[in-house]
Amino acid sequence: MLHFVPTPIGNLEDITFRSLRLLESAKIILCEDTRVTKRLLHLLKTKHEINPQVEQFISLHSHNEKEILKELSPSMFDDIVLYVSDAGMPAVSDPGCALVKYCQEHDVAYDVLPGANAALLAYASSGFCDTQFLFFGFLPHKGRDRQDKLREALFNGYVTIIYESPHRVLKLIDQICEIAPEKELFLIKEATKLHQKTFRGTAEEIQSTMKAQNIKGEWVVVVKADKKEIGTITVDEILKLDIPKKQAAKMIAKITGKSPKECYNNLL
Repeated sequence: MLHFVPTPIGNLEDITFRSLRLLESAKIILCEDTRVTKRLLHLLKTKHEINPQVEQFISLHSHNEKEILKELSPSMFDDIVLYVSDAGMPAVSDPGCALVKYCQEHDVAYDVLPGANAALLAYASSGFCDTQFLFFGFLPHKGRDRQDKLREALFNGYVTIIYESPHRVLKLIDQICEIAPEKELFLIKEATKLHQKTFRGTAEEIQSTMKAQNIKGEWVVVVKADKKEIGTITVDEILKLDIPKKQAAKMIAKITGKSPKECYNNLL
């Protein structure tokens, strides 16, 4: 049977007893990076006094998963086999989804364990008390695609969660300030780790604060929903936005009741 095992996103004490038991008993581990997983096992062996008996590590990540999945045999999963990503929940902004589909298509029994996840941690920490949220993961790195996706994240009417690297987090806040400086945000850096730090305020306030901060580490950005803005936006206001016509047509369709195709043709 294949078990998808979440791993700590920072604090080793966040590993579950069931995960430790499986890591100790598995003979084969599929993993995003064999070096990272071997180091994790070494640390867990020291801290939690487990004795792993892994005979084979197989690298399976977003760049090689198609090739590796073609080479796997369903009979391989007759024993206890694990999949772990480098940190956090497999298949959530991490590899693993293609392996789930493989199991479904080849009638391989599998189980997904609950565990550490940075997006849920940040959402619960934000205090933005909506019962619905959207998870965007990492935005495109640059260009029009990044601008379009960022606008969608800011103005969709839901609490929205974004992952960002230390190399682009300041750029992200600057871009939000250009579009919606009063937008309320919650940021967490290095979640569960020794240097975890959180920020909450408007984009402008956070922009000013972060200039004096050490920004090293992984970031999660939570955007507060502002349904009032979405509900009162007018067609004229949408037309003034610097967005593609197709996106504008979809927004106009929502507030006018017309079809997106009709709205798009009118814009043309």
